[in-house]
Amino acid sequence: MTSNQRIWAISRDHLAAAVSSLGYPEEFADLLAKQLGSPKGIDRLTSYLYQAKPGTVEMIIDEMLAIRSEIEAWKEKKESQEAQAGYNSWLNSEARWQRKE
Repeated sequence: MTSNQRIWAISRDHLAAAVSSLGYPEEFADLLAKQLGSPKGIDRLTSYLYQAKPGTVEMIIDEMLAIRSEIEAWKEKKESQEAQAGYNSWLNSEARWQRKE
């Protein structure tokens, strides 16, 4: 097992423990972990479960969707920043100015 796989397994196991402590089956934790897609997202949901102790499956799913939404927004922001950096680099490059002449 690689280091990355261990990190995933630990995060998933913590989530399973949190889900079980609320009375839901561990299989539910597997589904949540797959949807979140990262150990950090899984850890955020685990923290939420221990702190908020949501009373319904719907509340857990709502939080999982909110975390996924934030992760996607962060990814889009990073992609936009990289694209902007590339564009700025091109704007300031000598090659751009040499073409105009």
